[in-house]
Amino acid sequence: MKLLIITASKGFEKNIVRMLKKAGVKHFSFQEVNGYEDTSEQSIEDQWFSTEGAVTESVLYYAFVPSENSAKLLDEVNQFNAVQNVQSHIHAAVVAIEQMNALNF
Repeated sequence: MKLLIITASKGFEKNIVRMLKKAGVKHFSFQEVNGYEDTSEQSIEDQWFSTEGAVTESVLYYAFVPSENSAKLLDEVNQFNAVQNVQSHIHAAVVAIEQMNALNF
């Protein structure tokens, strides 16, 4: 069993749900979050906003999944990101679970 974590800009919500379904992930949770980027070390000319930090409307998805589903999802995310011509991409991570209570998946 693995813990799958996905973060992305809010605009990618439909794409993420499609990828989760395609990878066979039937149960997942999500929430809206604010992403933050510290831009204080960038020159003013390189910043879109003149503040020291940029906040982005983002989403966070997470699910407990079998290993084969997490591998499929990572493949989907990598293929999707490879053809995107944007600065922000979908970020996915898989974390091994050492122990968990008896759940039926």
